[in-house]
Amino acid sequence: MSDTPSASETPAAQPASTPAAETQAAPAKKDESFFGFLIWLVLGVVVLRSFIISPFNIPSESMLPRLLDGDYLFATKWSYGYSKYSLPFSVPLIPGRIFASQPERGDVVIFKAPPGNDVDYIKRVIGLPGDEVQIKGGQVWLNGKAVPKKPVADFVVPVSPNTHCYGPQFERTAKDGTTSCHYPQFRETLPNGKSYNVLDLGRTPQDDTGVFIVPEGHMFMMGDNRDNSLDSRFPAVEGEGVGMVPQANLVGKAAVMMFSTDGSAEWLKPWTWFTAARWNRIGGTF
Repeated sequence: MSDTPSASETPAAQPASTPAAETQAAPAKKDESFFGFLIWLVLGVVVLRSFIISPFNIPSESMLPRLLDGDYLFATKWSYGYSKYSLPFSVPLIPGRIFASQPERGDVVIFKAPPGNDVDYIKRVIGLPGDEVQIKGGQVWLNGKAVPKKPVADFVVPVSPNTHCYGPQFERTAKDGTTSCHYPQFRETLPNGKSYNVLDLGRTPQDDTGVFIVPEGHMFMMGDNRDNSLDSRFPAVEGEGVGMVPQANLVGKAAVMMFSTDGSAEWLKPWTWFTAARWNRIGGTF
């Protein structure tokens, strides 16, 4: 009887296929890990932006002097509760509003503007349910009492691709040739003690209104740039005003400034990415 093993018993027969099998399995495991990572990353971003904090950019000057065109801020999503407007694309997965809380007068909030409820607006809360709001001579009256409005130093902002003066009367040119806008600025203080600066550029039709009574579940909103803001003084018509804003349309509360640019950056000139930044605005809170 021979001691020579048969082919099926040869020790080299089984290990011969092992390296090829391992080589084929390794990429498959890496692909699974990569796609698994992407799925968790997307879920993490969705949860973060829907329920914790989300970035917003400012495309207009309706909230001057507090917010400039070209500002980017973070808003907290938990401040007033959650609704479908908390979710990306307003996906209707949340019925009504959960964990709801009412904003305070003076809060700067992001909301979906009626009637379409598909555009983000940012304004300041002036009136809450049951409040009577009226504008007389450019001064806010709340529940029959004038809201204190005291003049302070002019608001000065350099002219840039994101900022243009509203008229030649506001434009100043320095000795070095730089141009800036100088706007009349006032300090307004609400009954709850909340103070902030507003601009009043002169007499306009919206400086005098009738009495608005804020309905239950709504808010009266105003821009700090009082003569250049389509807010609750105007009816809820797309492109013309927001009317009384339902609290159900709240998206979040402005929290901290994360970045600001004057609009002068050019993609092909990397150094302008830094010179265009308004570094002194980054990190400011509301």
